[in-house]
Amino acid sequence: MGSTFSGIELGKRSIMAHTDAITTAGHNISNADTEGYSRQRVQIKEFDPLYRPDLERAERAGMIGQGVDIMSVNRVRDEMLDQRITEQQHYESYWDTRSKYYTMLEQIYNEPDDISIRSNMDKFWQGWQELSMHPENQASRQAVVTRGESLADSIKTKWESLMGVGNLINSDIEAVVRQVNDYSRQIASLNAEIVRTRAMGDNPNDLLDRRDLLVDKLSKIINITTDQRDSDEFMVHLEGHILVQGGVARTFELESVVDNNGYSKIVWADTKDDVSIKSGSLGALLELRDVDVRNEIQSLNTMTMNFADLVNDVHRNAYGANKVTGLDFFTQQYFVQNTNGNYDRDGDGEFDHSYIFRFTGTNKLDLQEQVGLEGVMTLSGHSGNIEVAYHPTDTVEAVINRINDSNGEVKAYLDRNNNLVLKGTTSQNMENPDFVIRHVEDSGFFLTGYSGILQASGEEGAYDFANIDAVNALRLADTGSGTQFAVAPVLNPSGYIEVNQAVRNDVMSVASAFIDDAGNVNAGDGRAAVEIAAIRNTKVMIGYARTLDDYFADSVTNVGLKGEQAENMLLSHASVMNDLRTMRESISGVNIDEELSDILKFQHGYNAAAKFITVWDSLLDTIINRLGV
Repeated sequence: MGSTFSGIELGKRSIMAHTDAITTAGHNISNADTEGYSRQRVQIKEFDPLYRPDLERAERAGMIGQGVDIMSVNRVRDEMLDQRITEQQHYESYWDTRSKYYTMLEQIYNEPDDISIRSNMDKFWQGWQELSMHPENQASRQAVVTRGESLADSIKTKWESLMGVGNLINSDIEAVVRQVNDYSRQIASLNAEIVRTRAMGDNPNDLLDRRDLLVDKLSKIINITTDQRDSDEFMVHLEGHILVQGGVARTFELESVVDNNGYSKIVWADTKDDVSIKSGSLGALLELRDVDVRNEIQSLNTMTMNFADLVNDVHRNAYGANKVTGLDFFTQQYFVQNTNGNYDRDGDGEFDHSYIFRFTGTNKLDLQEQVGLEGVMTLSGHSGNIEVAYHPTDTVEAVINRINDSNGEVKAYLDRNNNLVLKGTTSQNMENPDFVIRHVEDSGFFLTGYSGILQASGEEGAYDFANIDAVNALRLADTGSGTQFAVAPVLNPSGYIEVNQAVRNDVMSVASAFIDDAGNVNAGDGRAAVEIAAIRNTKVMIGYARTLDDYFADSVTNVGLKGEQAENMLLSHASVMNDLRTMRESISGVNIDEELSDILKFQHGYNAAAKFITVWDSLLDTIINRLGV
């Protein structure tokens, strides 16, 4: 015979089960607007039945039910969908970040016509053209100086704007790195708490939601993947490296980089190895700062450096109305004060490198002349040295084009005296200095006896900047009558370009004339002014055969196209992510109407269980108080 009070226990279990179900539904409604919350469901099962071995099964069932029990409270979540979202949404945040910052860059290039570099440079060339027609006119010289100052100011303004964007991105990188470290530590802390909760036999639903929300936020910043080895070890990976393993989190640090505008790179705090981040908002910020904005600044610096260098090359060899010569029109600031370009790069107090920007050969060359020589030139490239071969049937122009079309960071052209000029360009590797020739070598005689740059062929005659007094490898450099060279400029020449103070103090020093065959300077001579004005339409930009006008057109087009690409890619990835998030919301999101319906259902179950207990209580009252009376 079963227990007299078994019905009371059965009813109690039903009331408790329905109470937990109503409480869970209320918890869902309360958190309907909580970010990252997943709706929860009570898993109800029948309580273990009571087995009656003392009864004959033919007369009565041997398994008597004992009501209901709460098996678990689970959150409704599709883990495969979560993993897909984690692996996809870093693309969306990557393009979103690029799109926002390219909007800023486009605003920099969309300058009003009256203050843009392009319009001021046009006025600058017009000033030289007017001076060539009226070389005796002081007003024409004043116009050249004034327009030169306006041009220099517009270049500096653009540089400051680009640097402003770069500094803003760098600040964002520092803030985001701190955020990544914080998220990693929080995930590791939650991992430990989840393990402890599960060890006690509970389901840590809210803790799991908090961890998944942090993983979602982290996956927008960096391109992570997750791995659940077992119930006790949740892992987060970044490009094959462990970021979080269980309760242990690795963190990032910032480490300064030489010659990178004071910016830092990201390294692992424990190993100091570089961190590879290719996507997410942090990956976009790093690429914007170290590639996009850096390239724009380097492009502006290249234009400024070569523009000023070409103008100065003509101006210092010409004469002003006051017979003054040897003056640069634009001031150049040298990176080092040592005349041989020697520089203490490692900061130990001793010279260890040579920072040279330009070599000019001693021999006059003809572009259409065949060199009649064979050999291989070795020049510094983006990553290591590159080789440029030349053959006897090659013309001088063909060899120069081959140098410029290579991936080397040394470029060539013939100057106004038809001497071969080699120049250092900006460096793709941020650890290498800009406008520094790092290596020049020739197995043959093109750079030695033919053009008159190097003193000897082969490795023993090579110029390499990793040596002090490396200029000794140049042809007769120690006598002053051989290869001419110029020390490298201070970083970012577009940030300090200005008209020479000596020229500004006396506009009659503006050079417009060349000395004639008799050694005299004619006051009406405007040949130098014509030559400077002609730079406008001359293919002078090293690295590419393009004019200064081509440079401005390419710059604007490049920024516009990249901005358009970022916007289009953002729309594409946002569409994919919206579908995935909508799918997750349909599975895990809280539906108020559904929860209210469940509450009504569980309320009816609760009322029925309460009525059952009331009836059972009445039966017990009959048995206890009324039988036998």
